Amino acid sequence: MELHTCGERGKAFEMADRYRSFSMEELPSHLILEILTSGCLSAADLASLESSCRMFRGCNGLYPLKYPSLAEFAAFELCKAHPIFSCLSPNAQKELFDRCSGIWKRVLRFVQSVERSCGMVETSAGNMQITTGRYHTLLIHESKVYSCGSSICGALGQGPDNTRCDTFSLVKFPSLSRVVHVSASHNHAAFVMQSGEVFTCGDNSSFCCGHGEVGRGIFRPMRVEALSGIPCKQVATGLSFTVFLTRQGHVYTCGTNTHGQLGLGDTLDRSTPKIVEQFDGLGSVVQIAAGASYTLIVGSDGTVYSFGSGTNFCLGHGDQHNELRPRAILSFKRKNIHIVRVSAGDEHAVALDSSGFVYTWGKGYCGALGHGDENDKTSPALLTSLRSYLAVQVCARKRKSFFLLDDGCVCGCGWMGFGSLGFPERGTSDKVTKPQILDSLKTHHISQISTGLYHTVAVTSKGVIFGFGDNERAQLGHESLRGCLKPTEISLQMRESTGVEAESA
Repeated sequence: MELHTCGERGKAFEMADRYRSFSMEELPSHLILEILTSGCLSAADLASLESSCRMFRGCNGLYPLKYPSLAEFAAFELCKAHPIFSCLSPNAQKELFDRCSGIWKRVLRFVQSVERSCGMVETSAGNMQITTGRYHTLLIHESKVYSCGSSICGALGQGPDNTRCDTFSLVKFPSLSRVVHVSASHNHAAFVMQSGEVFTCGDNSSFCCGHGEVGRGIFRPMRVEALSGIPCKQVATGLSFTVFLTRQGHVYTCGTNTHGQLGLGDTLDRSTPKIVEQFDGLGSVVQIAAGASYTLIVGSDGTVYSFGSGTNFCLGHGDQHNELRPRAILSFKRKNIHIVRVSAGDEHAVALDSSGFVYTWGKGYCGALGHGDENDKTSPALLTSLRSYLAVQVCARKRKSFFLLDDGCVCGCGWMGFGSLGFPERGTSDKVTKPQILDSLKTHHISQISTGLYHTVAVTSKGVIFGFGDNERAQLGHESLRGCLKPTEISLQMRESTGVEAESA
C-alpha cells in the first residue's frame, strides 16, 4: 500500500512539474504578441502591463523600432483592427493620432470609449449600461435589467400593479435571456437581447412598441414578433416612436409618424417595424438616435442623416422644414468631418467627430448648445470651448448637454433645473452657457452618463452609480431623498419587483 501511495505521489509531482507556473518572458515572442492583439485587452490593460512589467517596455525584437514599447505596438495593431479607426481616412487617422499626443494607447482608449458610449461599458463591477427616461431610470448590470422611478404606462416593465419603484428593481424576462442594450424614452422602453431579439414595454397607444394594433399599455417586456429572424444590436426610443438597428446595419422604425420621423417618405403611422429602404446600398449604419420627433443616423463613413420634425433646427439643414426621408447633413460632408456618435435632445442635437471634437445645433435655450449664449444654431457648429479636450461621449436632453472626456471627467452646460446639471454651488434656476467640468465628479473616472427630464445618472469605471437632480418620483433610486443638488452615490441593493431583495451588486 505504501509503495502504491509513493507511486501516486511521484506521478503527482511529475504532473505538477509539467504544469508549473512560468513567467511571461518564457512564452514564444509570437504568442505574446498574439495575446496582446487578440482584442480582449483595453488601453488601460496595456498601460498596466507596460508600467508593471519590464518586458512590455522593451523591444525584444518583436516590433519595429519606431514604437517605444511592446504595449504601444500592440495598441497600434488593435487600433488598426478597430471598426471605428479602420473606417477613417488616412488624414483622419493622422489627425486623431496627433490629437492623442502621438500615443497609440490613448488612440485606443478613445476608440474603445466611443464604441461603448451608447451601449455597454466595462467596469470592475461587471458590464453595465445606464439610461434615463422622463421620470425613471433603467440599468443593465451583468445582462439583467433593473428599473426605478415612476411610470403609469408600463415603461418600468414591472407589471400593471407596480407603477413606482423606489429602488432599482429587477425586470423579468423569459429565462436565459441576456440583455445587451436598452433605451428609455418618456413612456416606453426597448431592450435588445444577446440573441438579437427585441423586447419593448410601455404606452403603445402610438404603436411605438411595435406590437401591431395593440392600443394599450404593455406593462411587461414583450417580444417584437415582427422582427423575428431579424437580429438587432441597437434600439433608440423617441417620444412616441422607436428606431431599430439590425446586425446587418439596416434601420427599422415604428410608431407615430406625424412629422416623418420614421423616414419612410410619408406621415403614416406604423404599428409594426418597417425597414427604411433608403439605407440599403448606402453602406452600414453604426448608430441611431431618436429625439422628440426626429431621428439621427450615423453611417460607417461618418455621414449623419436626419429626418422628421425640422422644428428647432434639430435636423441641422439650416431650416425648419420637415424631412420625410433621410437627408445627409451636408455641412459635415463639405468639411470632411467624420462623425462617430450623435445624441438627439428634445430641442437640440450634439455630435462627436473622429478627432474628439464636439458640434451642437438647434435651440440655444439656457445655453444648452454650449456656445456662451442662448442663440439658436441652424446647422452644426464646432464647440470651440472644448477644442483642447478629447471628448468620447455626448449626451443631450431637455435644455442641457453633457460631454464625457477621455480622462473620465464630465462637462455640462444648459439649464440647472432641479440640480440636474450637477453644479451644487449654483442655484437651481441658473443656466450654464459654456461647458464646465463637474468638480464634484473629478475624483471618479466616469465611463457613461445619461440625463432625463430633470435627473442625471453616471457610471464610474468601478461600477459605482451617481445620481443628481429631481428624485420626487424615485427616478434616482433613493428611497428617502426628494432631490440631489450634488452627485450622490446610488446604493445598488437590487430588488425583485415584489420588494424582496434579490441580489446585491
